[in-house]
Amino acid sequence: MHYLRNYPLSLIIAIIICYLSFFSPLKTELDNVPYIDKLVHICMYGGLTTIIWFEYLKLHHRITWKRLIAGGIILPIAMSGCIEILQGTCTENRSSDWLDFIANSIGVGLACLLGYYVIRPLVDKFL
Repeated sequence: MHYLRNYPLSLIIAIIICYLSFFSPLKTELDNVPYIDKLVHICMYGGLTTIIWFEYLKLHHRITWKRLIAGGIILPIAMSGCIEILQGTCTENRSSDWLDFIANSIGVGLACLLGYYVIRPLVDKFL
């Protein structure tokens, strides 16, 4: 209940990412754009990590690095790895891809930079 009450947006985004990861995507004209899939992965995991950082910083006046690293870096990357493995082993319509995992990790890394250098000062200033 603690996480549901304190991190509702993060949980909703994680659920949406899980659903989209096993959903059969529709074919669109964007499929012809080179590396659009990797950009989507960066945005999904960057967005999730940004929301995690925002919700964490909103609740805590001081950063406990063990918790933030575990929940705001390791957890999204581990979720990404588990999803990629499950896509390759448990589905017929999806495949696992190491480049997707790398794109997800890049999204997490970029969001951590955004969280520390942009969101943290804003939360400190306004909350």
